[in-house]
Amino acid sequence: METSQGNKTMSLDADTIVDRRRMRRKLTFWRVFAILLAIGAVIAVGVGLRGQGNGVLTAGTAGSIARVTITGLIRGDQQRVEALERLARSPAKAVIVHINSPGGTTSGSEELHDSIKRLKEQKPIVVVVDGLAASGGYIAALASDHIVAQETSLVGSIGVLFQYPNVTDLMRTIGVRVEEIKSSPLKAAPNGFEPTSPEARAAIEAIVMDSYAWFRGLVKDRRQLDDAALDRVADGRVFTGRQGVQLKLVDELGDEKTAVAWLAKEKNIDPKTPVRDYRLRDRLSDLPFLHTAAVVALDALGLSALARRFETSGAMEAIERLNLDGLLALWHPPASN
Repeated sequence: METSQGNKTMSLDADTIVDRRRMRRKLTFWRVFAILLAIGAVIAVGVGLRGQGNGVLTAGTAGSIARVTITGLIRGDQQRVEALERLARSPAKAVIVHINSPGGTTSGSEELHDSIKRLKEQKPIVVVVDGLAASGGYIAALASDHIVAQETSLVGSIGVLFQYPNVTDLMRTIGVRVEEIKSSPLKAAPNGFEPTSPEARAAIEAIVMDSYAWFRGLVKDRRQLDDAALDRVADGRVFTGRQGVQLKLVDELGDEKTAVAWLAKEKNIDPKTPVRDYRLRDRLSDLPFLHTAAVVALDALGLSALARRFETSGAMEAIERLNLDGLLALWHPPASN
């Protein structure tokens, strides 16, 4: 009798284990299905938004003031150029450009500056520095009719940077040597696999100083500074908005309301004109697809907290910084310990 009951118990335990395994397989299946479905939804929404196009004022904004936002690292962006060209042909009465950027590549910043300058030929433009307009960000701001900054915003960092890693000591330590045959001593110089020659350093320095002279000339011309005033602001430092007004890098302290008031006073724009967002790119293009998909997948797995942490981390910006090529007009804040 006891043996029979024991067999029944073992049979029930085995059935329970099999049922649990079956339920786990089903749960795993539905989780994977949910992830694939979520990623598919991201793709579908992305395609739909791309179909709508970019560079479009939100509904009901004919005759409004267009709000353009420039954030993060600045690099060459033909999509942005074309969007600003469409804005120049739009019925918008004026443009307010919000900038919060440490800069980026010198060529990308010049491209943005020129695009805003061409836009200014068609529309009055005011730049509002939300938090930071340094280096390339300030180059972009210089193209406007008027620069507004908050008292604690940072502006300036007038200078040009060329950085490259040199792993000569590391290569020597691990016993690896890179052989090369090149047409002339300065071809592909500087080379991170060998000490930088004086000739290569001089060539790069000449490029940096030429670009720096261009940047200085731009500031001098746009801000109407004499040589002494230019020297005070062009040593690479950043300044607060308060300091920027005193140094003539900024025209006025304030925010978007201050910008609207200036447009009303100087450009005869009705101060009651609504300010509407103008997209420079597709809504989903601000996040790389894999980054977006990862956030969606984590949400699908019920890991919302981890998804939010991943979404708001600076990992993507750090990777983007590594991909900046060429001369940089970029402000590097000091790294904390």
